[in-house]
Amino acid sequence: MTVTLITGANKGIGFETARQLLELGHVVYIGARDTGRGERAAETLGARFVPLDVTDDTSVTDALATIAAAGGLDVLVHNAGILAADTLDGPTALRAFDTNAAGIVRVTEAALPLLRESANPTVVTVSSSMGSFWAVTNPDRPESTMPLALYAASKAAATMLTVQYAKAHPAIKFNAVEPGTTATDMTAAFGIGRPPQESAAVVVRLATLPADGPTGTLQDESGTLPF
Repeated sequence: MTVTLITGANKGIGFETARQLLELGHVVYIGARDTGRGERAAETLGARFVPLDVTDDTSVTDALATIAAAGGLDVLVHNAGILAADTLDGPTALRAFDTNAAGIVRVTEAALPLLRESANPTVVTVSSSMGSFWAVTNPDRPESTMPLALYAASKAAATMLTVQYAKAHPAIKFNAVEPGTTATDMTAAFGIGRPPQESAAVVVRLATLPADGPTGTLQDESGTLPF
């Protein structure tokens, strides 16, 4: 039995990732800061709900304690994130990095004791090629035309954290994923993106790697991306 926690999983890519992993036989915990939405999502899917706000240390600690008490954790998917495109100032920057980067540190550190006990511990960070220097400076890539400073910078941090965790914990697979431009609440203003189900499949592939799978990479559906 593979136990998986997905942060920010009450909608979008996280929700569809939960659905697909449940179909593969995982026990899935939907982490969400909004209790009502999280409980409804879990009930819809047949998953388990755990209150989890990645910007709150106590919330993170309590969530992982709940999962530990139920038996353990094998797969962690860092999906929670914000666009932070409304304005460019200090408070907004702090909020973007707190959610998109510091949240990864909070949840990972709380999850590490459980992951070390797993036979195939796996961590997937839903990052973005918007945080790739290669992509945002490549005129052939759509990222080069999108001025999303805080999102891009915080996702660069998310990918770098993934690489550094992979180096520090070689017994655990840590990979970042560019899931593809997806039609979610986050991209609604742009009117772009494919169905979340398609992007979730990219996340699921990395969440179900074998024990000898790659680690310390940034990947999309075609393979490893430059960073």
